[in-house]
Amino acid sequence: MNTSLTAATATTPSRFGYATHLSCRECGHTCPIGSGHACAECFGPLEVAYDLPALTRESIESGPLSMWRYASLLPVPQDVASTPNLDPGWTRLVRADLLASTLGMRELWIKDERGNPTHSFKDRVVGVALAAAIELGFKVLACPSTGNLANAVAAAAARAGIRAVVLIPADLEIQKVIGSAVYGCSLVAVRGSYDDVNRLASELADEREDWAFVNVNVRPYYAEGSKTLGFEIAEQLGWRVPEQVVVPIASGAQLVKVDKGFAELTSLGLVDEQPWRVFGAQATGCSPVSAAFAAGHDVVRPVRPDTIAKSLAIGNPADGPYALDVARRTGGAIADVGDAEIVEAIRLLAQTEGIFGETAGGVTLAVLRKLLAEGRLDPEAETVIINSGDGLKTLDAVAGAVTVPAPIRPTLEAFQEAVS
Repeated sequence: MNTSLTAATATTPSRFGYATHLSCRECGHTCPIGSGHACAECFGPLEVAYDLPALTRESIESGPLSMWRYASLLPVPQDVASTPNLDPGWTRLVRADLLASTLGMRELWIKDERGNPTHSFKDRVVGVALAAAIELGFKVLACPSTGNLANAVAAAAARAGIRAVVLIPADLEIQKVIGSAVYGCSLVAVRGSYDDVNRLASELADEREDWAFVNVNVRPYYAEGSKTLGFEIAEQLGWRVPEQVVVPIASGAQLVKVDKGFAELTSLGLVDEQPWRVFGAQATGCSPVSAAFAAGHDVVRPVRPDTIAKSLAIGNPADGPYALDVARRTGGAIADVGDAEIVEAIRLLAQTEGIFGETAGGVTLAVLRKLLAEGRLDPEAETVIINSGDGLKTLDAVAGAVTVPAPIRPTLEAFQEAVS
């Protein structure tokens, strides 16, 4: 289990906390902390490595009610909580007894990321990326985005007082477009898919030396923010790792980093060592990782997205192969579901637990149902699913599945006719 850290008893934090270097996931080559994101030896992806001090549950619990309670486990200055930021994280872990009963499960929890400042988990990754970008001397915060990331970058940059530039597909949900534009960012709509937008952003990152593209040239720091989902789930369960977790897959980084978060807590002795299984969820209209898993392949073949789950519509997911590794190593699985199943699951989640999740949340719950029906997920095991964003951002997906009432006269008789 590679956690990219070592435990130490006497370590002095730097401006990147206890992060010491970047390490290639493929060949193990190391390089100094900086703005690199690809290995100079093999072009593999880089990730952050650490030399951590001894930590206790009590020291973490005494921290702020945000993801910064885990600052010692992130590549950020240790006083990051005192700087102007959105204080993301520490969202609710909801015990979903009615939904569990409906599905025939013993114990089900929902990690509800709607409570973040811009109503998705992307505030976590942007928080870490912004802190790193400032330390590295960047002047502009930028990103290619399927929507939620654009909202998070625009808001975080506004709070920090720096310029934001976000690139989005031209067919993005209008709620997410407005949710970025309101913060005064430079918003660029690009004809094409997210993968087209991402290619353009990669070209710009090579040209604009003072621009930090959060998921491109500072991606190693950005991705570490997703570990805090794993940290919070374990702490909120009473410092216990769940037996099963179901995670939506876009780039695949969230799934990989939730697993890394569990592994780091275990390595540090903050949770008891026990196995966990990681399951990934994709929409059938953009399911390259699920297809590779089903075929037994290690390589993820890119696809052209065609799904209502636009926040997951990444046809060439950067962390797809690593998501496959995690699912297989932990005894989990990766599956996909169609648009009709996604809408049905969004409604089920809302009607059983009062949680209106966006399409990614519908994908995750629908895949949970599918895996249960196929016998690949244990209904008796403690299970956590991640609702990564707010349904108010994806209203069009469910608009045709709900009834909007016609107005009535303001009389008792009219009311009684309308409501039996």
